[in-house]
Formats: sequence, structure tokens, C-alpha cells
Amino acid sequence: MGEEELHHLIGSCIAQDRLSQKMLYKAFYGFCMGICLRYASDRDEAAGVMNQGFLKVFKNLDTYDRARPFKAWIGRIMVNISIDHYRSKLKWAYTEEIEKADHVSNDDYADRKLNYDDLLKLVQNLPPAYRLVFNLFAVEGYSHEEIGKMLNISVGTSKSNLFKARQKLKQMIFEADLAPPGNRYQSGTDYNPIIAIKKVESPGIYFDKNTGI
Repeated sequence: MGEEELHHLIGSCIAQDRLSQKMLYKAFYGFCMGICLRYASDRDEAAGVMNQGFLKVFKNLDTYDRARPFKAWIGRIMVNISIDHYRSKLKWAYTEEIEKADHVSNDDYADRKLNYDDLLKLVQNLPPAYRLVFNLFAVEGYSHEEIGKMLNISVGTSKSNLFKARQKLKQMIFEADLAPPGNRYQSGTDYNPIIAIKKVESPGIYFDKNTGI
């Protein structure tokens, strides 16, 4: 979809044209579902979060700055709605802060040795608190300081959750390597890798504490 066509479609959506809203939804469904899948435990949960995100998209389309990439704008909303989902649903059980998290070698990062589709399957099996911090740090590119402010946790807790997430990933990789080839990296969820975005397509997303999008 070209830039001019996209801006025309956005204008029609702002005017509450239902057909245009449906077209925009279909055009960005795969991209947005890919983001939500990283934060959800399965596809059904991801779809529910994504639909909440699209409601926010249509509600706030008139605030979109057309000088900025639309994909980054809508991606930011999907990340923030995923965070809101876990804030409202879960009682956080953050791990204690550990000094060890400050001294983890890059060589220990198991997630750097997997392709993206396999990694997504394993990430969906992480405890929600670990999964959220892992995604924000390893995929979205936030610093621990930014994550701490977004989630109202300390920098040490963010580092600890990331360390624990990577330790669990290493364990899951080890167990998968021992399994028969046909059963490796099975998450036990109804996962469709076709709609998962590739890591290189992840937008540069910045959290705005004032607008929430």
C-alpha cells in the first residue's frame, strides 16, 4: 500500500467509514498479530489483545502525525495495549533483585542462537512477567531504565527478570535438543508461524507516558 493510498484510507477511517476500517484492519492484521503473539501465551489471547489495540487505533487515528511512519505508530499502540493487558490481568510476581544479572556474559544468551519462529514458540511458554521484560528488552530494544519506568519496577528487577527468562529459555532449548526431531520446539499452543513478524520488522517504539500510546 502506497503512502498516498494509506493516508486516504486513514482519512476515511477517521470519518467512520466501516469499509475503510475493515481494509485498514486487514492490511495491518499480520503485523499487529505478530507483535501481540510475542506477549501472549497463545493465539487466542493475542487476538483478543490485538482487537483491543485496534479499537484504540480507530479511536486515536485523528492524533496520528502523518509525518511519522504509520507502522511505528500502530506498533507502539499494540505493545502498550499488551502491557496494559498484563497489568489488569495478572498479579505480578517479580523475582528478587540479583546482582548476578549485572554480570551475565553475552555468550550465555541462548536467545541469540535460535531463529525467530522457534524463539517465539519458547517465549510464549515463559512466565508472563519474564515474557514481558524479555520482549521489551530483547525485541523492542528498551533499556532496563525505560522498562523500570514503564512497569513501575526497579532496574534490578528488570535485569533479574531478563536473566531468569534467558535461563528458562536455555533450559527449554536443552530439553528440546533431547527430544525427537519431530517434537522439537513444540509449545503446546495453536501457533501459526505464518503470521508472526520477523524480528527485523519490529518497529522503533517509544512509550509516551502522557498519552499512553
